[in-house]
Amino acid sequence: MDDQMIELIKERKDDGMRILQQQYGGLMQYIVGNILKDTRDTEECISDIYLLVWNKIESYSNLKGKFSTWLTTITRNTAVNYLKRKSIASNTACAELTEDLSTPTTPELDLLNKERASQLLKTIQTLSIREQHLFYRKYYYLQSTAQIGAELGMTERSVEGKLYRLRKKLQKLLGGDLA
Repeated sequence: MDDQMIELIKERKDDGMRILQQQYGGLMQYIVGNILKDTRDTEECISDIYLLVWNKIESYSNLKGKFSTWLTTITRNTAVNYLKRKSIASNTACAELTEDLSTPTTPELDLLNKERASQLLKTIQTLSIREQHLFYRKYYYLQSTAQIGAELGMTERSVEGKLYRLRKKLQKLLGGDLA
């Protein structure tokens, strides 16, 4: 079904977007809603995501991964960027300070950051499935401990304890401080 939807979107057919909305609208709503909270912001962000998918569908390759993974990444990143823009726009003094404090990147720093990200991803993949889900919910999808607990049938305190132990485990596996 994904292949048909992708082809329709590539051919600029509205049916492809309808299928996308039917199949993945709930997932997108879930991810964005957890990050933005405000329903108007969520709706606007999801509209932006549909536009991004429409314009960037050619960059998707099934050789790199599943469509749902590609879409989830776009959805999460768009929501986080929307949140950043909104918070910076609400405080212009903060925006000016951010510009002054921004550190210039160099090819060496970019390479180092990519290596760290790769090492973290490999380390996360060594965790149990339950630990991976907990990690991604908290640090990738930015869900609150209360929401994680409610959805996993755990108390908030239990979630906090597991996250603490998970951070310590990752710190040990990565060989030092988590920056």
